[in-house]
Amino acid sequence: MKKFEAKSLEEVYELASNEFGCSITQLEIEIVQQSSKGFLGFGKKNAIISVTEKSNHRRDNRKPREQKFRKKDVRIEDVSKKIEDSNRRDEQRNRKKRVSENKVEQRKKEPKLTEVPKIDSKDKIFDNFYSESKNQREVAKIVVKKDKDEVLSEIKSGLNSLFEDTCYEIDNIKVEFFDENTVYIEFTGEDSALLIGKEGYRYKALSYILFNWINEKYSLMLRLEVAEFLKNQEASIHTYLDPVIETIKEKGSFKTKPLDGILVHIALKKLREEFPEKYVAVKTNVRGDKYVLVNEYRSKEQ
Repeated sequence: MKKFEAKSLEEVYELASNEFGCSITQLEIEIVQQSSKGFLGFGKKNAIISVTEKSNHRRDNRKPREQKFRKKDVRIEDVSKKIEDSNRRDEQRNRKKRVSENKVEQRKKEPKLTEVPKIDSKDKIFDNFYSESKNQREVAKIVVKKDKDEVLSEIKSGLNSLFEDTCYEIDNIKVEFFDENTVYIEFTGEDSALLIGKEGYRYKALSYILFNWINEKYSLMLRLEVAEFLKNQEASIHTYLDPVIETIKEKGSFKTKPLDGILVHIALKKLREEFPEKYVAVKTNVRGDKYVLVNEYRSKEQ
């Protein structure tokens, strides 16, 4: 058994026929591999066959035949040209790839047209909402140029317009200055307690809306009282904070229990008043509950 290999089956058959000196029909042929042109020169395969001579064929009569290929002979010049063309195409592809990569790198280095504004953390926003820093008081003094009576009159008129068409039975809404930088608003009446809502959710929503309006327009802080809700909440949290304050004085730091709604705001304000030199901030635990942390500035809890 002999194996023969050529570019095509026709050529490999002719090789076998010449080798054995007989016709193809007088040989036992097994095709080991079909020829394949591949794609762009990749995956190209030659035809391979295994050949044995049939038993009834007489080997003595074999006559070597001149090897003749049906296809034209391959010239060195043609092969060289094909290699050069292939190398040229590869070089063009590599050049295009480098140009594309350079453009991508250049885009990365170019400054963005629109910069995303840096957003403070929720805790920082929460702290700032209820902080009454020296800077805020100074800004308030500069921005509020209207007479105090005029400011109170505008706020009261706005509140009356907001609630005049509601179904709640509310008495006259009280509006006055709690201190130089804080407006005190009080809702009383038969249905005023309905403005508090379950767990104070309506109170918090109303406080948020009124604060944004008053702070934006007049640069003032807000103290909102609804059916003595704020008074009761302050009394409750102050009772809780009395032993907490003593513990902080002894140990230097403390973390309150989870506080709900307005309680956390009251606790934050009270503890900041008691410990102005310490780090006092609202934090959130893994369950989403808020608490107040009191610590030294050099050892803030992340």
